[in-house]
Amino acid sequence: MTFVSVSLRDVVSDDIPIFFEHQQEEASIRMTGFPPRPWEAFTTHWSRILADEVNVNRTIVVDGQVAGSIASYRQDGERDVGYWLGQSFWGRGIATEALRQFLAVEQRRPLYAFVAIQNVASRRVLEKCGFVVTETHSDEIRLRLDAASDRRIMTEG
Repeated sequence: MTFVSVSLRDVVSDDIPIFFEHQQEEASIRMTGFPPRPWEAFTTHWSRILADEVNVNRTIVVDGQVAGSIASYRQDGERDVGYWLGQSFWGRGIATEALRQFLAVEQRRPLYAFVAIQNVASRRVLEKCGFVVTETHSDEIRLRLDAASDRRIMTEG
């Protein structure tokens, strides 16, 4: 299945129940290694994320449907990026396109990402967008995007 359009927009309250359903999917839990949060904890988490003006949060929209979320945020003194797509949107290039669009919005560098060691597809998305592996641990991989890698990818892609 292909898609017609991928776009990013600000997160609205109606997106949160959809994000909640995405993080409940068994395949997502296995792939990311993150246990799902119960509803109250999930909404508290999102309220905190959206209230922090340093964060950049977007909803990923595919053909008019909420497909997932993408964000950058401070963690341990660094700027990290993370994204989550509903399983029905996997394997169609949506994550790669959403990340490319997001990197035009979030222009601070360096930018870091962590991916579960078993999440080969997400690692590939990050690498296609110019991130390079900086550390490998038993359960996760750390990647980094610097300004030079970013310029190279934007001119090639």
